[in-house]
Amino acid sequence: MPTDCISYQNSGYFSPLMNDYLNQKKELASLYHRFPTLENFEKQIEEKKNNFNGNDSFKRETLVRVLEKQYSKYDVSVAALNNIKLLNNPNTFTVTTGHQLNLFSGPLYFLYKIISTINLTKELKAKYPIYNFVPVYWMATEDHDFEEINYFSFKGKKFHWNRDSKGPVGRLSTEGLTEFLEIYALEIGSSINAKTIIKLFEDSYLKHSNLADATRHLANELFGTSGLVILDADDQDLKRSFIPYIKEELLHQSSFKSVTETVEKMKDYFVQVNPREINLFYIEDNLRERIILENGIYKVNHTKIEFTETEILDLLESNPEKFSPNVIMRPLYQEVILPNLCYIGGGGEIAYWLELKSFFATAKITFPILLLRNSVLLATEKQNKKADKLNLSWADLFSKQSTLVNRVTQKLSDFPIDFTEQKEALRKQFEALLELANHTDKSFIGAVKAQEVKQTKGLENLEKKLLVAQKRKFHDELQRIIDLQNELFPNQSLQERQANFSEFYLESGESLIPQLMNQLNPLEQNFNIITLY
Repeated sequence: MPTDCISYQNSGYFSPLMNDYLNQKKELASLYHRFPTLENFEKQIEEKKNNFNGNDSFKRETLVRVLEKQYSKYDVSVAALNNIKLLNNPNTFTVTTGHQLNLFSGPLYFLYKIISTINLTKELKAKYPIYNFVPVYWMATEDHDFEEINYFSFKGKKFHWNRDSKGPVGRLSTEGLTEFLEIYALEIGSSINAKTIIKLFEDSYLKHSNLADATRHLANELFGTSGLVILDADDQDLKRSFIPYIKEELLHQSSFKSVTETVEKMKDYFVQVNPREINLFYIEDNLRERIILENGIYKVNHTKIEFTETEILDLLESNPEKFSPNVIMRPLYQEVILPNLCYIGGGGEIAYWLELKSFFATAKITFPILLLRNSVLLATEKQNKKADKLNLSWADLFSKQSTLVNRVTQKLSDFPIDFTEQKEALRKQFEALLELANHTDKSFIGAVKAQEVKQTKGLENLEKKLLVAQKRKFHDELQRIIDLQNELFPNQSLQERQANFSEFYLESGESLIPQLMNQLNPLEQNFNIITLY
């Protein structure tokens, strides 16, 4: 399974903020703690070991107890079970990734996040053998935007799960997915690999009553033998450890103050998320709404539920599970309850984590190392040969389609489709005319400048028309290039954000994930192009 690569910065698919972070631009140094290098984990381990909030033993016992309860309904692999038990050991640390509960895992990068996490724990164990490192998948069970997760794409077709959802998606019933599976099964056929995919869907979604349990089963089947530990943090006992931080948020809104100050420093970049005054939701099975403070009263948005300060603090003590952190508070919750060293996420996730360092400092919680997950473009041997035959590099194929077509058209043409030389000659002619105009009536200067603009524009229009004419001439060659790029970049977007893993499992079978795990190195930070044979 050959691997090629292109740097994230040269791929054209990462934001200026991510490119500057990867380049360790000094202006961003205050936004993160330690850059993700293998050597930097030594100090991160020591700091986390010394600053796991002074309740290391209690927190670990709670975490292990909750995980054992959550895994009690599953056939747990020996590797996953061992890792859960290891979390009781003060020399054990986690590497964490998080992901929404997308139907049947959603887009491909679900796999890449988890593989990055597993592979990093292996590298850390090799470098620091006296410690243990556990890969954790944090399920986003408390999200409530069902429209973001109720579908996946298979060979360009979207498969939607149509139903209503108002509360935390992890608690959502999987009822109604039998009919969905019947439609999907017709599409993927009856090969051995297709039957394996159908059984995986059945066992995950038709034999578990809610979306959190279904997703745990799916991730456990795919990665359990690699020791992945899957956590649902929508839990009363885990949230009890987080009570002091929820209370601080309710009474003093410290996250809003800290993050707002940081966002001001990031004004040259697109800001991923903006903080609310209170970054908490109130949740029940069919409800997840923001908590708003108005005139000393805590109100649950879009409902008639409200509390005095005393009432909401009493509720927090008795039922902490009714409080749900939003995107600003969730990272803090994660780092409070886990002995975590590193968070692995996509560009958008790392961007909002970069807003949070000062908030973590205020809360006196160690800020994790932030690592951009592996990105991958999967290609077939046939597609690889096509690219070679068309004399295309991977850098070419990562280009915008219009840029690629123009570049290839110019390369195929027997003459230059570039009037730069003519435009420069025209500029010099009008330079001489302007010199002449300076010695006569000023009205003539205006006429010369107007004529220069007109003739320059005329040359530019001719240049465009010549390019269009050449595109027509080389239509067949260009169409083959366009078709190949569209196969690799569906909807002119990254494959990993469009296609579901089942599309590739259908061809590669159970070797798909082991092959990916063997090829991906999370600390190399390159966009990998992998040819599947």
